[in-house]
Amino acid sequence: MSKGPGSALLPQTPGSRRPVPRSLSCVSDLDPRPCRPPGCDPRLRPIIHRRARSLPSSPERRAKAAGAPGAACGAGCNRQLRVRFADALGLELAQVKVFNAGDDPSVPLHVLSRLAINSDLCCSSQELEFTLQCLVPDFPPPIEAPGFGDRLARQLVCLERVICSDLGVSGTVRVSNMAFEKHVAVRYTFSEWRSAHEAVACWRGPEGAGGAEDIFAFSFPVPPFLLDLGSRVHFAVRYRVAGAEYWDNNDGCDYSLTCRSHALHMPRGECEESWIHFI
Repeated sequence: MSKGPGSALLPQTPGSRRPVPRSLSCVSDLDPRPCRPPGCDPRLRPIIHRRARSLPSSPERRAKAAGAPGAACGAGCNRQLRVRFADALGLELAQVKVFNAGDDPSVPLHVLSRLAINSDLCCSSQELEFTLQCLVPDFPPPIEAPGFGDRLARQLVCLERVICSDLGVSGTVRVSNMAFEKHVAVRYTFSEWRSAHEAVACWRGPEGAGGAEDIFAFSFPVPPFLLDLGSRVHFAVRYRVAGAEYWDNNDGCDYSLTCRSHALHMPRGECEESWIHFI
């Protein structure tokens, strides 16, 4: 039998283990000797550790490190950081770059191209010509066509005009005021009607005597691949009112827009005055 401090006499038998300590620090003071009898549980390993205290703040750590007796600078020694300026080491505080008169300046490419255009304009009195690719309607403005009022009276909905720009396609639609609630939309396709999309038109205001007609405005974006020459957009206008549906599809041919080359002429004076905006 063995006797520990502050404990009663306990009989010791072969293979018996000491009681598991109840401290939360560690279970490391178990009997390290292996269990010889068969069927005994394997030796336990320490799995519970005491949670470390929160580290003090930086001033407190420095104060404790400075006042700790016999603190030698070892592998885990915390050294105080120091800042040194370049002039204290005999170095220059600033770096000076000297440019020679023969060195070429670094000018952006778009500025050089604009300067080249200006030099051509100075030597020529002709206008500058640019070639752009944009969508162009394949039909004249419907509102300017003869018989527009008769078409509107027959179809109850007619496309007025279309405007193409870099932001997309926009336009206006005129409908007969059949009821207060109306729904106007433009159905368009980029793939010859293999797939289609719709853009809802917004009411802009009344038109005609006594508000007999209404104006709706629409717009939809154009994907970049349609800026290739020959690309086409087809669309038609749909008008829903009083439970009925009416269409304006250009008399069954659909309205179409084709990407074409467009020449843009810019006067010489305007180019010379606006070159600064390209920098």
